[in-house]
Amino acid sequence: MTATPAPLDAASEADWLRLDRQICFSLHAATRAFNGVYRVALKDLGLTYPQYLMMLVLWERGELPVKKLGEHLRLDSGTLSPLVKRLEGAGLVRRERSAQDERSVHVRLTEEGAALREQALQVPRRIAAATGFDLAEIAELRERLDRLTTALDSALEEAQD
Repeated sequence: MTATPAPLDAASEADWLRLDRQICFSLHAATRAFNGVYRVALKDLGLTYPQYLMMLVLWERGELPVKKLGEHLRLDSGTLSPLVKRLEGAGLVRRERSAQDERSVHVRLTEEGAALREQALQVPRRIAAATGFDLAEIAELRERLDRLTTALDSALEEAQD
């Protein structure tokens, strides 16, 4: 069930059309700022932010079909395929067709890709330090953003039905 916001009076309703009142813009601005901090933090690893996210999934889950990688990262195959190809070209992952289903391509870490995990351990510390938040605040923000994502996914499903 979707909660409906309380009605607004005319003056406050106009304020809601200000750019600085838009949650989408706040999230957009925060994402751009995060991308900049990640760009610096990931430079030594030779990874872009999307490549880092893919490596995180592979370090956590191990070998996965491309389809599952896409589900974890919330990316479609058109976006995912170039990422996998670049990581494969860098020698960090290997793509292989499934022996059980040739339509399915699996992605797994190479030794070099697995070893990169050690270097990556410093990245979350650098990002946390850049936020100025303590660990409890970071956990709370992540929890709220997860709830927001779930609510928006549900609203989208309802709107598409």
